[in-house]
Amino acid sequence: MIPTAFDYLAPTTVEEALSALAQHGDDAKIMAGGQSLLPVLRMRLNAPEMVIDLGRIDSLRGVRDDGDAIVIGAMTPHFEVAKDPLVTEHAALIPKAIEHLADAQVRHRGTFGGALAHADPAGDLGAPALALGAQFVIAGSGGTRTVGADEFFVDLFETAIGEDEILTEVRVPKHTGWGAHYEKFVRVVHQWPIVAVAAAVRMDGGSIAEARVGLTNMGSTPIRARAVEAALVGAAPTDDGVRAAAEQAAEGTNPPSDLNGDADYRRHLARVLTRRAVVAAAGG
Repeated sequence: MIPTAFDYLAPTTVEEALSALAQHGDDAKIMAGGQSLLPVLRMRLNAPEMVIDLGRIDSLRGVRDDGDAIVIGAMTPHFEVAKDPLVTEHAALIPKAIEHLADAQVRHRGTFGGALAHADPAGDLGAPALALGAQFVIAGSGGTRTVGADEFFVDLFETAIGEDEILTEVRVPKHTGWGAHYEKFVRVVHQWPIVAVAAAVRMDGGSIAEARVGLTNMGSTPIRARAVEAALVGAAPTDDGVRAAAEQAAEGTNPPSDLNGDADYRRHLARVLTRRAVVAAAGG
């Protein structure tokens, strides 16, 4: 299907983009990599009068070190994030998740910030960002503000980004030396996850000292499995050692029921995948 007619603007600065967004208001739509927006336009599920393409704003690209955090520009393509040495060293969970994100074409065109701003609960980056305690820097006409991951994901396809705001970068606290794993369950390669688990683990001697666990597609937003995290402290990094903690993975979740499986099936998957992800992250 062909989209309805729209005007197109490609600003070169964040200020120009914000000005255009303020001018066109509800009639405008922001485009990052376009991997989510373009299918929506083709199906005519959205018909903006103006599309504002952020692709020419160089300041929104790249990864940099900022002390106790790494900063990822919102317009940095997935494949660049995955291969960046800073990300690999200090936030290994992110490239582990990107390995499973769609296919090579999407990873080259899609952007890190665009995927997070789209806020699909089945998206592969929300749970890792939540588990690592990422912070989202949002620019608007009144300046910039920073929102924690716990407050950034509001509901299905809804974030804390206002109608007149743009996500500019994502700050990820360093988890240097932590083990990481992303366990994704699908029926078909490159499919959205039926359920996935993002796990980051810090070992101390032969036991788990600290763990971060995020769940994908277990509710209308990514979910932090805090009960699992607490129960993992002091556990041995083996199937038997983490089994009791992983059994709590479905607590507080509200998974969907669809053709890929009902809610109870997803709760079962969450428990199984959490055990596998934690053991793999711990190197057990």
